[in-house]
Amino acid sequence: MKKLKNKTIVITGASSGIGEKVARKVAEKGATPILLARSSDKLEKISKEIKEDFSVTCLYFQLDVSDTKQVKREFDKILHEVSSIDILINNAGFGIFDAFHEASLDEIDRMFKVNVLGLMACTKQVLPSMLEKNTGHIVNIASQAGKLATPKSSGYSASKHAVLGFTNSLRLELSKTDIYISAVNPGPIETKFFETADRSGSYVENVKKYMLQSDKVADKIVQLLINPKRELNIPKWMNFGNKLYNLFPGIADKLIAPFLDRK
Repeated sequence: MKKLKNKTIVITGASSGIGEKVARKVAEKGATPILLARSSDKLEKISKEIKEDFSVTCLYFQLDVSDTKQVKREFDKILHEVSSIDILINNAGFGIFDAFHEASLDEIDRMFKVNVLGLMACTKQVLPSMLEKNTGHIVNIASQAGKLATPKSSGYSASKHAVLGFTNSLRLELSKTDIYISAVNPGPIETKFFETADRSGSYVENVKKYMLQSDKVADKIVQLLINPKRELNIPKWMNFGNKLYNLFPGIADKLIAPFLDRK
């Protein structure tokens, strides 16, 4: 708990779901959350509640991470308000599940702009000051879909594969520093994510019993901030499929494919 006290933690996609939950939990531990999302009304409400509940400063800034010029402008404002950013949680992202032959290239383009380029743009804004201090932690919320692709999620899986590739490369680049780089790979979580991703509702219905509770995922992420490590896979059993695929891809295709085709 002491490790987070007075730390400045920037969270993208903080207006709902995991981002909002993490913001409340780090505030409870004495950290200063800075909330970023497109909905300023929601951020204002959450910020006010955090200040009242935990007596900590909680700034918020309206931001569409897909707009790289806006990313630079808003992070300049943040760094003007605070002395430094200790932790960045790149949580903003969305998915749309469609068979590729039916998928919209415009929607895939938007996924990459938010899930990948937006994440990279935010990271680029915090790295110089972290390198100058030789300390910091960047947490990228990826997905199990970035490790093990599934049918009808080609665009989304590709974007999360890109997030993991970027995260792993950046970790190696910074291996001689004291800056931590972590990837979080959750399975399906009960959040508003599926209101956009699963328009038919069939996927949620098929995997409902396997879905993670957002509160528990947020707890795991907060623990990762306290005790940094390379990767957090939630739930652990779901990561078994990825390990099997890496060892025996042909066999895994036959054994796992029916289980993964739930969309």
